[in-house]
Amino acid sequence: MSFTSKRVVNYFFKGLLFVAPLALTAYIIYYIVQFLDNLLPVPVPGLGILIVFGLITFIGYLANIFITRPIFELIEKWLFRIPLVNILYTSIKDLMSAFVGDKKKFNTPVIVKLSEHVSRLGFMTQEDLSMIDEEELVAIYLPHSYNFSGNCFLVPRANVRILKGANSTEVMKFIVSGGVSELSEPKK
Repeated sequence: MSFTSKRVVNYFFKGLLFVAPLALTAYIIYYIVQFLDNLLPVPVPGLGILIVFGLITFIGYLANIFITRPIFELIEKWLFRIPLVNILYTSIKDLMSAFVGDKKKFNTPVIVKLSEHVSRLGFMTQEDLSMIDEEELVAIYLPHSYNFSGNCFLVPRANVRILKGANSTEVMKFIVSGGVSELSEPKK
């Protein structure tokens, strides 16, 4: 390969590194917006997503009002009594509330010592496991790289060190990218 063709190939790959993530991000966002917009068959593009957003916001408002809150609690009680629905509903609700609820769970990044020379980054999701008679253990979520799945481990508290001042979003991005993303300096 000549000097000029090496340059062209190098420029192509640099361009690909910029275009591919941008195109995939735009593609995913486009299809999510299109899916949400098509939930309600409204002839005006974008109106369906606005109606869905407004409806979800209104339901959230009703769930917080003193008068209507008991109705939502009653609906949840009924859902908890249905065997399969109970498992699905509570799992999805717990996962959603870990990210957006009052009880956020992925906001305590930690380093877990797995052996003398191996540690992993993760998130402490439960500090108190006394309900299962394990006062010395904490629950740690360890996400997989290049995947949004992960494992929950119960490890001795002594093997866990909280990363003070670390940004949870950056730590998650670092883990999911397989350690390729850059981490900024922790805030002190």
